[in-house]
Amino acid sequence: MKKYLLVFFIIVSVLGFKTVDRPITIFIAGDSTAQTYNEEKDGLIKGWGQMLPLLFSDNVKVVNHAMGGRSTKTFISEGRWDRLLSEVKAGDYVFIQFGHNDASTRPDRHASYDDYRKNLVRMVEDVKAKGGNPVLLTSVVMRTFRDGSLIDDRLKGYPVITRRIAKEYDVPMIDINLKTRDFVTMLGDEDSKPYYRWVEPGIDHAKPEGLKDDTHMMEKGAKQIACFVAEGIKELNLQGLSEYVRLNND
Repeated sequence: MKKYLLVFFIIVSVLGFKTVDRPITIFIAGDSTAQTYNEEKDGLIKGWGQMLPLLFSDNVKVVNHAMGGRSTKTFISEGRWDRLLSEVKAGDYVFIQFGHNDASTRPDRHASYDDYRKNLVRMVEDVKAKGGNPVLLTSVVMRTFRDGSLIDDRLKGYPVITRRIAKEYDVPMIDINLKTRDFVTMLGDEDSKPYYRWVEPGIDHAKPEGLKDDTHMMEKGAKQIACFVAEGIKELNLQGLSEYVRLNND
């Protein structure tokens, strides 16, 4: 009888441990538009990655590896990709968003279209090999108006390549470039400025002289992009994530 009781308690214990599920983790690989900032040091600039946890319940953890000035080339060459990948466990998600610095004319950052494609494909395949779930995101639109119309020609073909890879490799994609383009177009030139890092002199201690930045976001803009990401998660019905998204209209 003691033997059967022992076996019973062992089975119960094992089953009990199995029912304790760890939170699904979202890892973010990206650039300054997604980065987490320290307001004391960096001022009022914010990245959408640091706002994303506000849109989930406790069942989802966000680990933000995004870093300013990084392209797919430098994110890999500096070892940042390998460090991120070493933390990924089966079932986790890796959100990958690059393009701004790949399109840069700076030789240390620039990645050609061919290299950008190869780097993104490598990232996708690396995540899948770990049992994780890659999700591609196109770049945040750069707020450039000409004659009253939004003209974002600085990102060139990089968002197009991202879309093609998503289709070819059957990878979920959130088209942040399209979502932000539509949003900024709807707002227009003047009303879109408060979302980006347009600050008057004396407002931001990190830029006391003021700033007109059409690439990076203030808190208002970073929150809006995080909402677009969360909406994209729900639209894609990403397993283990979409059910925990908390938007205002939920």
